Amino acid sequence: MTRTVDDLRNEIRREVGRHERVESTAFTKEALAAICGAVNYDVDTSDFPSKPQMRAGIRWKVGLGDDDDPSGTGRPFRKAELESIATALRTE
Repeated sequence: MTRTVDDLRNEIRREVGRHERVESTAFTKEALAAICGAVNYDVDTSDFPSKPQMRAGIRWKVGLGDDDDPSGTGRPFRKAELESIATALRTE
């Protein structure tokens, strides 16, 4: 059975110690910061960077981008990206 985007988001949430969500929601800044920590992308948790910055950093750290520049990828993660992130977290 194919996993949905919601399934992948919840798997990632579990891997970084966050709570699963029943409803379909994108990652909060806190969840993105937890993912950043799990993939070794340093963020200041007292003053979170923007969501696009954290997503760009996560993409970069799991090999989906060349750097952490958020200018070209301000959008939420796509399914293939979520699959790559979940795989990276499973192997950590």
